[in-house]
Amino acid sequence: MRVGIARERRDGERRVAATPDTVRQLTGLGLEVLIESGAGIAAGHSDQSYADAGATVVPALELAELGVFAHVRPLTPETVGLLRRGAVTIGLASPASELPTVRALAGAGITAFALELVPRISRAQSMDALTSQALIAGYRCVLEAATRLPRFFPLYMTAAGTIPPASVLVLGAGVAGLQAIGTAKRLGARVSANDVRPASADEVASMGAKFINLDLETAEASGGYAKELGDDKAARQRALLAPHVAAADVLITTAAIPGRPAPLLVTRAMVQAMKPGSVVVDLAAESGGNVEGAVAGADVLVPTADGSGEVTIVGMKDAASAMASDASRLYAKNVANLLELMTADGVVAPDFGDEVVAGACLTADGVVRHAPTAEALGLPPAAAADAAAPDAKATEGGVA
Repeated sequence: MRVGIARERRDGERRVAATPDTVRQLTGLGLEVLIESGAGIAAGHSDQSYADAGATVVPALELAELGVFAHVRPLTPETVGLLRRGAVTIGLASPASELPTVRALAGAGITAFALELVPRISRAQSMDALTSQALIAGYRCVLEAATRLPRFFPLYMTAAGTIPPASVLVLGAGVAGLQAIGTAKRLGARVSANDVRPASADEVASMGAKFINLDLETAEASGGYAKELGDDKAARQRALLAPHVAAADVLITTAAIPGRPAPLLVTRAMVQAMKPGSVVVDLAAESGGNVEGAVAGADVLVPTADGSGEVTIVGMKDAASAMASDASRLYAKNVANLLELMTADGVVAPDFGDEVVAGACLTADGVVRHAPTAEALGLPPAAAADAAAPDAKATEGGVA
């Protein structure tokens, strides 16, 4: 059975869905791996390194000849149209924002697996691409802040005087947020954090940061994710956060709700109340942004309220791709592990009685299996529910 790995076409995307190490893993399962020439160059992998690992390097992939197509970025409807009916795709799919592609996948009879949908259970941690890529993004956003802040992160005591540490505030304490906290602490900053999930307080403390308790109602959904606050509670949250934002030299926002636009945590007025030279890094800029005025892939300068200077808002884009080597190493392993789970005797044959396989499946046999996506497409929710593996067990709580 042929597994194809293409060179990613989206601007700025430097990751690849397979590395020489995962090629060895897949060929060891009896799969034939085809790599499009140049697919791994940006991630540090030459065509020869893939060939040495057992892959066949081709000038261009013939998608109609593939049994499995692994990718990083969501596919386009045009690409879906080139796949043969019954083919398997595996990669990031962003189903909430890529509905035309989901419709095309179902219409073409493609069995599509979205890595965003991998259940957050212990057995699936090695396949959890959201976690592996958030780890990279959380680290990277602190470096972006440090290079823009016109002062040191750590405390310095010198003969010319003492330089106090920078104050860093992190909003959102999921995988990316905790990695941001840890990175800022390693750089010597004084770090505080907030999350709408009270359970995150212990995790924040374990990283050496101070947890800011706003005394808000719990907003934790199943699987350890956050859920969206109502308008009144969101406004109260922003009001309570305002003084903490104003006191920070660096603000990093990482709050996201799977399948929904990012929640607005910080208004323009809150940014303008910060000190001149302060830096805001919005890791959620690509999904709507936690910070008003953030633009994905751009720096926006906002004048302070007193007109004495400016605050820089950094809208992160392709954060994980900026560290393509390690991001690809982790992502490719996530892909290979999920494929291994579905492979027997050299054939990828998904078993929808397995809760991981069933949970990660977006479309199969012409049906949109993911109920929220089916509903967004105007399909009857009952039909989507019927399609979702009746024998699958309930998933466990969050295990980021």
